[in-house]
Amino acid sequence: MNKDAMNILDSIRIVPDFPKPGINFYDIATLLADPAAWRETIGQMREKIESYQPDMLMGIESRGFLVAAPLAMEMGIGFGMIRKKGKLPGEVLSYEYDLEYGSDVIELQTDLIEKDSNIVLVDDLLATGGTMGAAVNLIEQAGSKVSAGICIIELEGLGGRDKVPCPFEALLSCPA
Repeated sequence: MNKDAMNILDSIRIVPDFPKPGINFYDIATLLADPAAWRETIGQMREKIESYQPDMLMGIESRGFLVAAPLAMEMGIGFGMIRKKGKLPGEVLSYEYDLEYGSDVIELQTDLIEKDSNIVLVDDLLATGGTMGAAVNLIEQAGSKVSAGICIIELEGLGGRDKVPCPFEALLSCPA
C-alpha cells in the first residue's frame, strides 16, 4: 500500500461486527466528509482508469453512485446508474443473479448507454463480486463492453475479483 492509500484508509471508519459478528464494515461516510482525502481518492481512481478510455462510468447502487458521479464529472464523461429492480422509470433491461442465500435483480435504462460504448463499472467496495459480475453481464446484454471495474476497497480472501469477468482495480485491499 502506498503512502496516499494509507491516508485514504485513515479517513475510512472501520466498524467491527457490523452488520453481524465477525464482519468489518468499511464506512466511506467519513471519507466523504474529509474533502482532502475524498479529492485524493477521486484522483487516484481517475489515474487507475484513464488508460481504459471509458465513454461512460456506471455506478452500482447505491454507494457506487457517490463514487462514480464525481469521478465521471472530473473525467468529463457521462455517468449512469445500475439499480435494484423497480427503481428506474421507463424501459429497463434486467439481470437476475444468485447470491449466497437467494437471488437479486439489477436493472439499467435501455436508452442510457449507446451500443458499443466502453464502460467502466464503479462501486465503493468489492466483497464476493456477485453484483459487479452481474453488472458486467447486464451491460453486455445492453450491447456495450465493460473494459474494467474499480472500487475504493477490495475485501481480501472472499474471491470477489474472480467473479468479475474484466480487469479489476482497487485502491485498497483490506481484511474482511
